[in-house]
Amino acid sequence: MSYILAIDQGTTSSRAIVFDADMQIVETAQEEFAQHFPKSGWVEHDPADIWDTVVRTCRAAIEKAHLAASDIAAIGITNQRETTLVWDKSTGEPIHNAIVWQDRRTSPFCEALRAEGFEPEITQRTGLLADPYFSGTKLHYILNNVPGAQERAEAGELLFGTVDSYLIWKMTNGARHVCDATNAARTMLYDIRNGRWSKTICDRFGIPVTMLPRVLDCAADFGTTDPGLFGASIPIMGVAGDQQAATIGQACFQPGMMKSTYGTGCFALLNTGDTLVESKKRLLGTIAYQFDGKPTYALEGSIFIAGAVVQWLRDGLQIIADASETMPLAQSADAGQELYMVPAFTGLGAPYWDAEARGAIFGLTRNSGPAEFARAALESVGFQTRDLLEAMKSDWPDASGEGVLRVDGGMSASDWAMQFLSDIIGAPVDRPTILETTALGAAWLAGMRAGVYPDQAGFAANWALEKRFDPAMDEATRERRYAGWKDAVRRTLTTDQ
Repeated sequence: MSYILAIDQGTTSSRAIVFDADMQIVETAQEEFAQHFPKSGWVEHDPADIWDTVVRTCRAAIEKAHLAASDIAAIGITNQRETTLVWDKSTGEPIHNAIVWQDRRTSPFCEALRAEGFEPEITQRTGLLADPYFSGTKLHYILNNVPGAQERAEAGELLFGTVDSYLIWKMTNGARHVCDATNAARTMLYDIRNGRWSKTICDRFGIPVTMLPRVLDCAADFGTTDPGLFGASIPIMGVAGDQQAATIGQACFQPGMMKSTYGTGCFALLNTGDTLVESKKRLLGTIAYQFDGKPTYALEGSIFIAGAVVQWLRDGLQIIADASETMPLAQSADAGQELYMVPAFTGLGAPYWDAEARGAIFGLTRNSGPAEFARAALESVGFQTRDLLEAMKSDWPDASGEGVLRVDGGMSASDWAMQFLSDIIGAPVDRPTILETTALGAAWLAGMRAGVYPDQAGFAANWALEKRFDPAMDEATRERRYAGWKDAVRRTLTTDQ
């Protein structure tokens, strides 16, 4: 029993990865599932799709690795955060599709919360903003829009959960209604200072606390899978939301350590230790991880468009056929042209939070072509990351630390993009040997709890560098380019900041 099964339940697909005793990937199985868009700005998943793809990929990964369930010491789960499910406590049947983190239908309710002055209460207790992004307003929507839901919830007939909680409930055949502290911290209902559900916020939202899961550490005994599921019972011993799992997978265990994950969007987390920083730059305070009942806090900044800007070059402009073409194109761009692409396709995230802003390109000339567009697209990710890091350093001066940024995710594979990132932030960028840091973080949590993997210090010592990018741009050029970016953003914003 020296293998660990990591479940990575994402927004567009579910993956299962088998890790061996040395934390190396043995086999992977992945399956995409349908996205549902009932109205503009609404995003839903069928809970059956989430469940079925998780079960099938777990079975496939175990089979491909030529293992039996009895060879698996423990399961670790990482998941798309904030996505909201409500199900019948007796039958397990969901009463509504899962409302996905991207869904914006609760904007009017969030506006009402801000108008009545309730947002400071939310921020003080949860570290979050009154934004549709988080689970609380989605749960409020379901209770108020599914006939009879409010009454059934108050009668104790319904349960709420984020994706991790739903999967555990299903895997244990209804025996455990639990979640971990990092997922709880993203609901807008959890008091991250005192480690409990906030009755004040739940009362305002009309949410019975009895329908919420019990909150556990990230490495804990979450339950045991029903033996009929995989052929034998497997203990579930590690859980963390995807960005927190990536932070753990990057071994960012010391205050001041930062990681940035580049997927469709970009999420940067800064470990702030036992200090919950109250951001003045509209960054989010959150729980990075929790062990032995003690939370470690983080500042988080979200960029909505990172890898998605490359998808736009491919699918929207059709100037590339594959993402791999962007690097050679960018390298061939005319050095005399300085284009700035502000990819505000769905608004701007941290630290601007301008939902109405839209994409723009500045500095076009008659000679601007695909190469210059490709370079501007890749550079936009570096500029946006610097925005986040500048905000973090403003909020928490200790953020300078060693000044190293650890990166992962699809776009981190681009040497050109990572070199520009290092140049524009003026600090080293470290890329690890294992880019699957989210799944690795979940696997380590479970494996450490099961006694298969080393403790924090041992895991951190095993973190392996694949390549370091050191800044090569001179200070004057760096600041001139960044000033040009800030000017482009200023012209794009719809609000005065």
